[in-house]
Amino acid sequence: MAANTNKQLRNQLMYQIFVRNFSPEGTFSAVQKRLDDIKSLGTDIIWLMPIHPIGVKNRKGSLGSPYAICDYRAVNPEFGTIGDLRALVDAIHGKGMKCIIDVVYNHTSPDSVLAKEHPEWFYHKADGAMGNRVGDWSDIIDLDYSSPELWDYQIETLKLWAGIVDGFRCDVAPMVPIAFWEKARAEVEKVHSGCIWLSESIDPHFMRYVRAHGISAHSDCEMYRAFDICYDYDVYFDLKAVFERKGTIESYIREVNRQEYIYPENYVKLCYLENHDQTRAAYHIPDKKRLRNWTAFMFFRKGLMLVYNGQENCAQHLPGLFDKDTVDFSGEDISAFIRTLADIKKDPVFTDSAYSVKVIEESVITAEHISGNKKAVGVFSVKGVTESIPVNLPDGIYTNLIDGKPVEVFRDLIISQGEPIIIITDKS
Repeated sequence: MAANTNKQLRNQLMYQIFVRNFSPEGTFSAVQKRLDDIKSLGTDIIWLMPIHPIGVKNRKGSLGSPYAICDYRAVNPEFGTIGDLRALVDAIHGKGMKCIIDVVYNHTSPDSVLAKEHPEWFYHKADGAMGNRVGDWSDIIDLDYSSPELWDYQIETLKLWAGIVDGFRCDVAPMVPIAFWEKARAEVEKVHSGCIWLSESIDPHFMRYVRAHGISAHSDCEMYRAFDICYDYDVYFDLKAVFERKGTIESYIREVNRQEYIYPENYVKLCYLENHDQTRAAYHIPDKKRLRNWTAFMFFRKGLMLVYNGQENCAQHLPGLFDKDTVDFSGEDISAFIRTLADIKKDPVFTDSAYSVKVIEESVITAEHISGNKKAVGVFSVKGVTESIPVNLPDGIYTNLIDGKPVEVFRDLIISQGEPIIIITDKS
């Protein structure tokens, strides 16, 4: 496991940006102009989706997928220059935030620099042609990590970028050998101590699919050997089933609780309601009261919270990856609500705790963090209804840290008005 993972990542908020669609201009400079807004959410880390040039051959859409990279050591000229990127990262640092970038090391575009200069570093089909192992990824070709020279090139590239940014979100990382990531982490640490490593884990269905086709893919348990943070895909699709009325909240919460005993003691999960691959939360949950409850619960979970650009304005449209599709920031602004939750999450009780979650009649989620002499209790009415809820707190008057209002516990019950409640108190 990554023994030096900092558990304080569990207290933090990451904000995800797709530079192309973040603004009408689609540039690094346009992102820089919005840093005060991003910081005001309580953001600790900004994740820039791939910043590299995109291939032309087999391109999807008019502009191509940012995950079909043609040169790992350059920046996409549509976004600006390397100088513009450095200026953006410097500005991010100046506002007390960190910046990580996407690393797409499973594959490149068919016309990439590496495909032209080192075709021997790629997977070849039975007919000898370069290709990919997953059929619908038609705009990329897979790398073959049996070559030590490829390892050297990729690690040197990471070290170059580690001189600018603070970490890496690694695309489909489980399809790249874990031994490579372990070596990469050790080498990058020499040039950037404390570099952040986020693995896009593989969801259970895709894991079964690739393994059934003889393709190697690592579990989250394996990925924690090299990574600080793993995606929440082990439980996200149980949550999505709830939103689509195909599954139960109880089933989802059972999987969330399972994370506490199947992963390393210092595990950090990336918790989210949405990302660039998944349906917008406000589309799944158009009722604003229910959306506030689900958002608050996600912040209360044990892990680093992710907000995808536009989520703070309840955007319902998920921008496409292959064409210009500017994020809609015109919806209801819940930035202050997110900031409040981010501030609450900074409390040390969330850093290193015994964590447990319960479901009450498929309508309310209650959760606890217990650390030392402190306890955090959350009550989340995910159906947005008023009801009395059993809680593990002594009778008394407490403060709901979300809205500052007093709430009473009487005979082990608390009345929820349908809004989320978070209480932090001394353990009794």
